[in-house]
Amino acid sequence: MGWADVSYHGGEIKTPNIDALAAQGVKLESFYAQPVCSPTRGCLMTGRYPMRYGLQTGVVRPWATYGLSLDERTLPSALKEAGYETAICGKWHLGHVTPDYLPTHRGFDHQYGHYNGALDYFTHIRDGGFDWHRDDKVCRDEGYSTFLDAAEVCRLIRARDRSKPLFMYVPFNAVHAPHQVPEKYKEPYKSMKEPRQTYAGMVAAMDESIGKILQVLDEAKMRDNTLIIWTNDNGGPAPGRVTSNGPLRGGKGTLYEGGVRVSCCAVWAGHIKPGTVNSEPLHMVDWYPTLLGLAGGSTEQKLPLDGKDAWATIAEGKPSPHAEIIHNSTPENGAIRMGDWKLVLNGQKTETEEGSEEPAAPAGGKRAARRAARNGERVELFNIRDDPYEKKNRADENAEQVKELRERYEEFAKQAVPPKLKPKAADFVSPKVWGEKD
Repeated sequence: MGWADVSYHGGEIKTPNIDALAAQGVKLESFYAQPVCSPTRGCLMTGRYPMRYGLQTGVVRPWATYGLSLDERTLPSALKEAGYETAICGKWHLGHVTPDYLPTHRGFDHQYGHYNGALDYFTHIRDGGFDWHRDDKVCRDEGYSTFLDAAEVCRLIRARDRSKPLFMYVPFNAVHAPHQVPEKYKEPYKSMKEPRQTYAGMVAAMDESIGKILQVLDEAKMRDNTLIIWTNDNGGPAPGRVTSNGPLRGGKGTLYEGGVRVSCCAVWAGHIKPGTVNSEPLHMVDWYPTLLGLAGGSTEQKLPLDGKDAWATIAEGKPSPHAEIIHNSTPENGAIRMGDWKLVLNGQKTETEEGSEEPAAPAGGKRAARRAARNGERVELFNIRDDPYEKKNRADENAEQVKELRERYEEFAKQAVPPKLKPKAADFVSPKVWGEKD
């Protein structure tokens, strides 16, 4: 979803329920995710950068023979240890090659939705295989996936174990391609050209579904004792044609702000002051230790965390706990932010979008990418406070700053494991049901 595809960021698509959430709590205006979605989901589930478990390039494809490493401790597992009931309704996208990789084997008491990205919203088919499941068994519920997810969330809230607190993870497939929505949601956006018109309807349908979930929380008298987080998994693809990232540079698959800075807000009555805005840099890895801290869970574990407990920043407006944030580190490119400065290495190289074997369009276009490739490595330095839209490359005039950021970046890059992403095997045949063996 694009940065400016919520109306609280000035977007033309109406998102009244998301806007209401943003007004009731804090808008986190320098919140970062990964350039594409599986890596971001890995960050949330582990509190660790995806370069540590091989998910730093691309997404987990339907035919992948891997997933989120089984060595990783997951957020729902840690919350279960703290006494929580745990549920996921929506897109998993972290592997299904064997049952050990499925949500109910990774800490979730309840699962509903699909394993892959880019499935048909109505038929629930991806690449010829059916992909809709409840508790990791095939489920033949019919309907538009956004609405099905919301209905299951509402059902689980009503049926929850009232002796336990609840962790509910709702990764909607919306508003990912393919662009599909019931016709009535497109009506208010007839002035837009396709595919943005349909995309706008998808955003509206998702916002409506979020409203229904909030209504059930109110009916259950849970709102005052619930921390609600709204965020995206990466910036909008094809900005200007499908999505809108506003003035941010680039889009999905890039290391520029339009690819990694995402809309995010957090609401908790009595704990977060309504109507506040926070521009301190935070990252998706931070939710893991932050939520465990609030829940009374433990962050003592075998694998060290990259995430920081950011509650003081979120609730009290204190400075970011990060000395640096790694936007990504791959064999071909990477980026790091330290304070106001951001170093981008080979920013013209982009990650492949889900649903396509073609890479996302690079910032500056294919001609710029070819020119940069001819010239070798491209080094860019931006001051994000003074130049949030990354218009001026200051690398040549700030050699010492480049050296400092690069040295810190290289320390992280040396810790990266090889990416797991591999092409589809020539003899691969989709199963009738994803996650099952034919």
